[in-house]
Amino acid sequence: MNRGEPAVKTRPAVTATATGAALAILLAACGGGTSTSGNGGGTATAGVAAFNAGVGSVFNPSDAKGGTLRLAHSGDFDSLDPADTYYAYSWNFIRLYGRSLVMFAPAPGAKGSTLVPDLAATLGVPSDNAKTWTYHLRPGVKFEDGTLITAKDVKYAVERSLDKTVFPDGPTYFNDFLDLQGYTSPYKDADPNKLGLKAIETPDDATIVFHLLKPFSGFDYFAQLPATIPVPAAKDTGANYKQHVVSSGPYKFDTNSIGKSFTLVRNDSWDVGTDPNRKALPDRIEVTLNVNADDIDNRLLSGDVDVAIEGTGLQPAAQGRVLGDPSLKKNADSAAIARLWYTSINPDVAPLDNIHCRKAVEYANDKVSYQNAYGGPAGGDIATNMMPPMIPGAQKFDVYPGGADNHGDVPKAKDELKQCGQPNGFSTTMSYRAERPREKAVAEGMQQALARVGIKLTLKGFPQSDYFKLYAGKPAYAKANNLGLMTNGWGADWPDGFGFLQQIVDSRVIRATGGNTNLSVKVPDVDKLLDQALLTTDLVAREQIWSQIDRTVMDNAVVLPGVWAKTLVYRPSNLTNVFVNDGFGMYDYLALGVKK
Repeated sequence: MNRGEPAVKTRPAVTATATGAALAILLAACGGGTSTSGNGGGTATAGVAAFNAGVGSVFNPSDAKGGTLRLAHSGDFDSLDPADTYYAYSWNFIRLYGRSLVMFAPAPGAKGSTLVPDLAATLGVPSDNAKTWTYHLRPGVKFEDGTLITAKDVKYAVERSLDKTVFPDGPTYFNDFLDLQGYTSPYKDADPNKLGLKAIETPDDATIVFHLLKPFSGFDYFAQLPATIPVPAAKDTGANYKQHVVSSGPYKFDTNSIGKSFTLVRNDSWDVGTDPNRKALPDRIEVTLNVNADDIDNRLLSGDVDVAIEGTGLQPAAQGRVLGDPSLKKNADSAAIARLWYTSINPDVAPLDNIHCRKAVEYANDKVSYQNAYGGPAGGDIATNMMPPMIPGAQKFDVYPGGADNHGDVPKAKDELKQCGQPNGFSTTMSYRAERPREKAVAEGMQQALARVGIKLTLKGFPQSDYFKLYAGKPAYAKANNLGLMTNGWGADWPDGFGFLQQIVDSRVIRATGGNTNLSVKVPDVDKLLDQALLTTDLVAREQIWSQIDRTVMDNAVVLPGVWAKTLVYRPSNLTNVFVNDGFGMYDYLALGVKK
């Protein structure tokens, strides 16, 4: 998810039309409906620290309960509301207080990107050629007030997530695939009987049935979205619900000071007998917000903070310090993840509405500088196109080579400027998330690189909590404020070309109200290729289409790829049960414990 930035690596069969064979492959890839234990059956390692000890195995395994887990965030939290969240760290963290129908297994390595039942007793059961999906809830699961959770609570949760005016930041998969028949929101439902969305049926308290517009055999990936975390309608306060989300998981909110901090404590109504996926080791979880990113790193290294919650890794200064000191490096983990750090080139902002001006930006970019902003090779590989290499079907190509040294092709950029009628260059604004030093470094590097050909950048930082809601992700604001270049990043929502590409290249997911993850791709041929892929049941042929989409986006010069990400994360010595979950590309927050 740029936003969501979840990064996953396995290879399930996700197709639009579900033949029996395709479904069998999908269910096998997702674990066949069998849940996992808290450490997922991965190889456990003793508490002897070593570099990458938390990659592919559990470091310092423990079942000991108690203590306080301390997390820090360099900005504000994405959103605590399951209807309005789209950052990977949030989807990872939300499992502590919310239970979706399906979840990524809390397990190290590739097992962590498989799907297992959570609130549901099994993975979804398809019918009608995968246009209909049925789930049965586990018995006895309760909200924090002791009220039994029913299918109607899940239905209501999905209904409210459809309202992109109230909740602009969540993904649009349910909006795009459910047979809505004009339904938009429970807050605007004029039906006097209040039967709600017809596309979701609840024939009894334990059964929920989803009806799609078209077949989609990967619907279990939709079922793992936070939008299926149950919400009691009587306690829904709309946009203010984030102030106190009603818990269905092992922890509930004790305090919540929006923009400053919040604290979770044990939920007495949670029953471990209904939940095979969660160990719930800490007694208390404290999250501090709006802490300087470099300060967080220093506190991690000194043991004053346990986890940097964004999960995007150490900043360049701490990264160099850790990699250069064996006594620190042994407490770090590094892994390549299915995430792209990139810059959107906005075709709505003149003169970038001319493809040759966009190509001038592509050629003038200093690719090495972009990589250095993320810490050099330790932070990732120079990206030449969109899809990270571990996504099935990804092919590497370079439409805009940066010369022999990758510092940019200045003559070619100047030639493109002549072709777009701007031989002396032009001016535009470049946005970035203010709390992210690496994005600021990217913008400063591009400012210098593009100045070589006369392109003048004014740099503007925006708060990351509203970056996609109000600024870069709101088309009218971006155009009116001349945001020609917009830094961001994206990790796969799940491990295939659709899960990586759709939400950032499909023009039909762009909403005028904001909250968009597609900031610049409005190419009809791309939309047609996406539809073609969803009708292609042959795996090899479908993966070729994903690569074709990638190339079409690059040919239109609406995305400037920066870095295929690696992340260097640090585990203080008091953490237990530590491992990188490939489903999120960071430490699994559901499994962590602390030494008392």
